[in-house]
Amino acid sequence: MSKLLIKKGDMVAVITGKDKGKTGKVMQTFPKLNRVVVEGVNIAKKHLRARNRQEKGQVVEFSMPLHASNVMLIDASEKRIRHDDRPKA
Repeated sequence: MSKLLIKKGDMVAVITGKDKGKTGKVMQTFPKLNRVVVEGVNIAKKHLRARNRQEKGQVVEFSMPLHASNVMLIDASEKRIRHDDRPKA
């Protein structure tokens, strides 16, 4: 298993998938699953039933986790996307 290099609070850009090109702040990380939650990206809707007669049902939107390989860190000082620092084989 590889080490997750993205931390909570980092700015990232989505590089693949339906939200390609969007940027956002990492809200949560799941290192064992190799996934991250990015604010405003990969939005899902959940329909909640009313608990009693006085309450109404509602639809809640929240961000779902993305695989860490689908995002790339953004350098805050230059506003450019950083390239891989891995050695070329």
